Amino acid sequence: QVRLVESGGGLVQAGGSLRLSCSASGSIFSINAVEWHRQAPGKQRELVARTTSGGTTNYADSSVKGRFTISRDDAKNTVYLQMNSLKAEDTAVYYCNLNLGIYGLGSKEYWGQGTQVIVSS
Repeated sequence: QVRLVESGGGLVQAGGSLRLSCSASGSIFSINAVEWHRQAPGKQRELVARTTSGGTTNYADSSVKGRFTISRDDAKNTVYLQMNSLKAEDTAVYYCNLNLGIYGLGSKEYWGQGTQVIVSS
């Protein structure tokens, strides 16, 4: 059984930094696409950033470009979202979404449980 565990959220002052982690465990042989999404109060979930196994990275939200960095450590089955210069509008629940190669199943998509980020102004 595959499990994703997110960590790293919390309360931070505007201008501060946080690093979110998403660790996958189970019968995994590859991490394919990696996405980070967020859902602010009263809003729909939105894509923040995406990176592929080939190294192509896109930041879907222009407001995070230059401030957020998505990365991955395939040896640890862990992906990260480094968030710098945080703003109040970054307040949201952040979710990782991983497309994983699973022994016996092929490729399958999984969501993390979400981690709350609160930025105080």
